[in-house]
Amino acid sequence: MKLIAKYLKPFALVVLLCLILLFGQAMCDLSLPNLMSDIVNVGIQQSGIEEGAPEAVSQKGMTLLKLMMDETDQKLMEDSYVSVDPQSSEAERFSEAYPLAHEEGICVLKTGLSEEELEAVDAAYGKASYAFLLYMQQAGKNGELEEAAKKAAMMAQQQGQGPKLTEAPAGEIPQELPSGMESIPGEEQAFGTESSSPDNEGSPAGGQEAGEQEESSAGSMNGMSFDMENGFDEMDMSKVYQLIPLLQLVPEESLQAARENAAQNQSMMGGQVGVTFKKLFYQELGMDVNQIQSDYIWKVGLKMLGVTLLGVLATVLVGFFAARVASKIGKRLRHDLFSKVESFSNAEFDKFSTASLITRTTNDVQQVQMLVTMGIRMVCYAPIMGIGGIIFAVGKSVSMSWIIAVAVVVMIGLIIVALSVAMPKFKSLQKLIDRLNLVSRENLSGMMVVRAFGNEEYEEKRFEASNKNLADTNRFVQRVMSAMMPSMMFIMNVVSVVIMWVGGHAIAESTLQIGDMMAFIQYAMQIISSFLMIAMMFVMVPRASVSAVRIQEVLQTELEIRDEPKPEVLKQVKGEVEFRDVSFRYGGAESDVLEHISFTAKPGETTAFIGATGSGKSTLINLIPRFYDVTEGEILLDGTDIRKLSQKQLRDSIGYVPQKGILFSGTIASNLRYGKEEAGEAELQKAIEVAQASDFVGELEEGMEGPIAQGGTNVSGGQRQRLSIARALVRKAPVYIFDDSFSALDFKTDAALRRALKRDTSEATVLIVAQRVSTIMHAEQIIVLDGGKMVGKGTHKELLESCPEYREIAESQLQKEELA
Repeated sequence: MKLIAKYLKPFALVVLLCLILLFGQAMCDLSLPNLMSDIVNVGIQQSGIEEGAPEAVSQKGMTLLKLMMDETDQKLMEDSYVSVDPQSSEAERFSEAYPLAHEEGICVLKTGLSEEELEAVDAAYGKASYAFLLYMQQAGKNGELEEAAKKAAMMAQQQGQGPKLTEAPAGEIPQELPSGMESIPGEEQAFGTESSSPDNEGSPAGGQEAGEQEESSAGSMNGMSFDMENGFDEMDMSKVYQLIPLLQLVPEESLQAARENAAQNQSMMGGQVGVTFKKLFYQELGMDVNQIQSDYIWKVGLKMLGVTLLGVLATVLVGFFAARVASKIGKRLRHDLFSKVESFSNAEFDKFSTASLITRTTNDVQQVQMLVTMGIRMVCYAPIMGIGGIIFAVGKSVSMSWIIAVAVVVMIGLIIVALSVAMPKFKSLQKLIDRLNLVSRENLSGMMVVRAFGNEEYEEKRFEASNKNLADTNRFVQRVMSAMMPSMMFIMNVVSVVIMWVGGHAIAESTLQIGDMMAFIQYAMQIISSFLMIAMMFVMVPRASVSAVRIQEVLQTELEIRDEPKPEVLKQVKGEVEFRDVSFRYGGAESDVLEHISFTAKPGETTAFIGATGSGKSTLINLIPRFYDVTEGEILLDGTDIRKLSQKQLRDSIGYVPQKGILFSGTIASNLRYGKEEAGEAELQKAIEVAQASDFVGELEEGMEGPIAQGGTNVSGGQRQRLSIARALVRKAPVYIFDDSFSALDFKTDAALRRALKRDTSEATVLIVAQRVSTIMHAEQIIVLDGGKMVGKGTHKELLESCPEYREIAESQLQKEELA
């Protein structure tokens, strides 16, 4: 992961921006269930009326509320509301919003109240509403209001304000009422429930006994669920206001007990009572409650739409930035890998196979790129959603939070089990891809050999074995990880059922609202979805981690051949090459491949190397451009150790023709200019003539613009060699190395080419590795190698006399006349 962090560092600001956008997206997604809950709870169930003190209330309603408040809350209400008389100018201003203002006095909530003041007013109103309900329930049980009615009637009779009270059975409301009260409603009348029939006026509740009537009265107020389901929303406020004189006569201790009970037991039911009274107050004021409901639903609905659009915008932007960052990281990784591989010497290439390097540059980089793309979008988003979902869900219902806790524990366990099973396979996937690439490359590059020996079936079986291993491993991993999806969905559905079961009971007990249960389900789904995203990341992280390690291995490979911190610079390279007691062995080898080689190759001369196969000729030649570094001794260019020169200057001074002619896809001209980009047409033509390639190049319709396929497969081996020689000649280097570059040429072309080379490279140092004596017999200096040792040095004639190994090679190739 250090590799990914290193390459992400330049994009820190973009990643930070993505984190901010992801946080915004998560907040949008987390707020949607809340808004949906508001629509259900407030918009539908509460007719769009939110909890809290009403904006306005009639003066009768204010009087009723004050009766259920202590002195502190009464003072707060007086300071927070302003009274509006029906004949005042203020009434005209408020009449459009509150039509009752024309007929009766109203109280309007003051504007400019601070948030703390509004919260205090809301709390006082909520306690008063709930206290009224609690008192009415208690009064229905103990008959306190009936006693207050008797007391009021007796007071009226004593003052001469009404007829004499008739005797009434115990527990029954007196038939004569005090002045100013048309009737004294019982709890049933006030709340819209059925009252006694006219036929049974003389007896309580249609002939029931007093005790039974008390039970019936108590039952009519037995809990909010009864009130809400049996007309509490439709109660007659005018009859409720007729209770005000009675409430003024009941013992203060009873009202205080109701107030204290309401303050100590604030619950969802209390809030609902406040909302119901608020709705009744608004209806009394003449406000259009249906319009309030419609406006609220539209307001919250538009807010949901806006939040959704913001979330979509954040998602699109994060996707754009994540893809851009990932693609740039992939580009830089491939560039750095390619540059690093370009700086490899043959020693490093020996550590990594070509197939593995290709896989690391392509598939491994792709894995890291995918992780960055998905990581920016999911690694940050999923935890925010998971943690935020838990916080919001607990806020909706603490009592059901155990459901989410159990689901999270189960999901974490599931992820751990899946990863423990699949992780070992992840580590082997990339190696299996390497193997498949290796088999494919060998098969394609050696297709002619395969067909010549009729081994197509063998190669197919070999490929099938590699392919099957990769497919089986991939299948196993995919099956394990795919099993997580239905498992997560099963957990998700079980959680939904459990939430509905538990939430249904909570709704029945009035401790949870329907909208809150719906929101809780959505939060649970968001939490599970976030864990599903995390599980997906756990699928990608191990594989990308393996790929990152493989990339890191290449990038952190210590180069055996490096430039000096301050390399020396040759102002003008003459081309003299000197080997001083040079020995060399490959890394890990037990013995030297070359031992104590010493010679000097001078400008204007040709130095040739010959020997049996495996004698070290090509190895010796490869030491000059520093494809390998010597183990002992030193190689000098114009008297300077080549290790003290920069590799660029050293290789710029060499025209190199490899043993195998390698051409690149493009044209003949582009291949020739590979050695010198600024070479003109005349220089290219000259090099082609010297390399004896003008005959077949001239036959092409496009000439030097003739196409060259990958690897030069559309030209013959001899043509490839001649074009490779021409490419080296274009460079006009002071040193030329020909590593067995004439093997594919016929004797006539070989001889013509050597003559032309002699003229064209008359001032350069020419080093030739050859198998044919005829190619090198005219060289000024011939080095004979045998088993890595120099066994002969001299001209052709000198070696025939002094070197048995050379004479043996010459006798095997030349006739007696040529030897003489």
